[in-house]
This record gives sequence, C-alpha cells and structure tokens, in this order.
Amino acid sequence: MSFLTVGCTTSTITNLTPRQLPRSSTGLYPVEAMFKSNQRTLDHDSMKPLVIFNKQAYPMNRTRLVEGRWETLIPIPVGTQVVNYHFKFDYNYNAIMMRNADSKLSPPYQLKIEDNEGSVNLLMERED
Repeated sequence: MSFLTVGCTTSTITNLTPRQLPRSSTGLYPVEAMFKSNQRTLDHDSMKPLVIFNKQAYPMNRTRLVEGRWETLIPIPVGTQVVNYHFKFDYNYNAIMMRNADSKLSPPYQLKIEDNEGSVNLLMERED
C-alpha cells in the first residue's frame, strides 16, 4: 500500500485578502495569497503567481517575512463596487530525467469596495 501514497501531492492556495476594503484614493488595492505544497520536487524559485481579474493578469511579489506568502496591488477603476478575481500559480518541478511545468488555479473570489462617506478612519486621524 505504501507505493500508492508516494505520488500523492497536495497544493493549496489560501486567499488572505479581506472580503471588503474601503475605497482607496489611489485606486490601488492590496491582494494577498498563500501557496503551500508538499511536492518535494517543486522548484520554489520558479514560482510565478498571478492575480487575475477583468481579463488581466497582475504578477504578485513574494513577501519577505512569511514563506509562501505573495502580494500585489491591483488597480480597480473608480466607481467599481465588486471585483471578481482568482489566483494562478505557475511553477516548475523536477521529474525523473526532466523538468516539467504545472500550475494551480484558485476558486473565484469576490472583493467588495466600500464607500466610507461619513465614516471616520481612526488610524488616520489623531490629535497632536
């Protein structure tokens, strides 16, 4: 039975982006994801993660402090209230006598942009 478990690998993408974000004056919004895999032959240096929305792909950058965590800023047009997006991780792995490519696609996610008219951002306001 042990020969059946040798080839079983799992890779997971975890969305770390909040479901709602306040409207940004810059039009840029942070998205983050975590990629974990037990595939020993995966070439981590070949990892090319993307966040995809509106039929456009935006490359993500590796975070410095947490292994497997990726982030980027995406431009969301003014007036947009809901964004549907997903992640795609392209990577290489080593197989017997060759190198192969693979990818993992996340399920779709939705980000709601909230207008914060009349609300107070406590982190930005302070008395001196």
